[in-house]
Amino acid sequence: MTRIACIASVVIASMVMTIATLLAEDWPQFRGPNCSGVSATNSPLPVHFSATEHVTWSVKLGDGIGCPVVAAGRVFTSAMIDDKTVGLFAFDAVSGQQLWMRSWPIGDVDEIHETNSHAGTTPAADSERVYFYFSTLGMVGLDAKTGADVWRKELPVPYFVFKWGAGMSPVLYKDLVLFCQDDDLHPALYAFDKHTGDLLWKDDRNDMAVNYSHPVICETSSGDEIVVAGTGLLIGYEPKTGKRLWQARTLLRNIKTTPVSRDGIVYVSLQSKGIASQWLASIDQAETGNSDHKVSKDEVQKFFGKRPVPEAFYKKTFERGDLNQDGVLEGRELDLAFLPPGNAAGAAFDAEIAEDEFVLAVRGGGRGDVTQTHVLWKNPTKHTDHIVSPLVVNNRILLIKAGGIATCFQIGNGQPLFGPVRIENAGDYFASPVSGDGKIFVASENGKIVVLKDSPELEVLAVNDLGDSILGTPAIAEGALFVRTRKSLLKIQ
Repeated sequence: MTRIACIASVVIASMVMTIATLLAEDWPQFRGPNCSGVSATNSPLPVHFSATEHVTWSVKLGDGIGCPVVAAGRVFTSAMIDDKTVGLFAFDAVSGQQLWMRSWPIGDVDEIHETNSHAGTTPAADSERVYFYFSTLGMVGLDAKTGADVWRKELPVPYFVFKWGAGMSPVLYKDLVLFCQDDDLHPALYAFDKHTGDLLWKDDRNDMAVNYSHPVICETSSGDEIVVAGTGLLIGYEPKTGKRLWQARTLLRNIKTTPVSRDGIVYVSLQSKGIASQWLASIDQAETGNSDHKVSKDEVQKFFGKRPVPEAFYKKTFERGDLNQDGVLEGRELDLAFLPPGNAAGAAFDAEIAEDEFVLAVRGGGRGDVTQTHVLWKNPTKHTDHIVSPLVVNNRILLIKAGGIATCFQIGNGQPLFGPVRIENAGDYFASPVSGDGKIFVASENGKIVVLKDSPELEVLAVNDLGDSILGTPAIAEGALFVRTRKSLLKIQ
């Protein structure tokens, strides 16, 4: 090889490494790479900041609680433009300049909980396209540079009797766009071709109640698996076909946290109440109920509001659970009505039996029912959160609970390292913790971001107030922290 050719090879190799490094620093979806919340960046991230200090740029946006994502130098996030219109925005990651905006009418949507936002989903993005879901729109694939339509796929409009609303987001894996929507009518896991939008496979998850848990990829010696948590079950799927490879019967009535997969092991944190106690508390004992320890169709309709409850919902629930056909659900009938046959998920009419919370580890790569063979450990704890997902970093699993309570466990055996202990910000938490540059960032609804040292002992480095509510999980990319508050998007560096 000539000297010039040798130099050229070195330059090309260097360019390839640089490109690979840049791609590795992208934050392409909810909680970043594999929904883990962990950035591999070596760039220094700030400890102390505010709404003005260390802010490279900020832009005002309409209401939204979806997370920002970063891919190939672009930042994407959603926002309500007005009460009838949702938008997807693209910004230059360096300058904050708006590159483009798309908008869609939201149509006739159901009422949602006051904490939620109709702009509550997170896009996913790569260097070519950005993928966005909205309940009445379906899934769209747009050109990342221009925002132009590439493809659109209509999906069943989800229904949530408890008004939690649609909060699930697309997840990328190789050439697939994965999307899991466990609602009250047609729960399913979808796999789309990211280039064309073609539906490659679908798993009808009719054995599920409502869940909000994103797919993660578990790398095993026998190949990659798509792992999704749900009612009662942690399920491993074959990526090419959507076939269920294994299931662990270890979970509860519903799950709103997303597991973390690392080195072939899936870590789950979970807190859930029983279905019977939930329905009695939310429907029968609400202002619209009569507190007779029974649930009737009339009470369900009054709770839901003016929009008629779909007959398909009653067919799925009351026809299954109303054993004596007296038109109401009570006692054990509530469990039967709202949990699928063969998947009781530990539920019982006795609320104390049905309610539980724990962290656990399950090894991937099994086949069939792996409950007795692949559950590595399970640690009961009263300090999990039903929304905030766990953070697994440096052989530790960190949990953040409402009220600003932290607990930390060893990933090898689930034994506690510290906590429960407060992190100096007793707020409500919806965003999940993220990690980068030896620091852990924990955003709260009260607008404060607590910075922790990534350490086996709790050490609070700073509590920073951004002055606006934060429900979306921050992104770490481009050597910076990207934060979506309810009214703005900031780059902190």
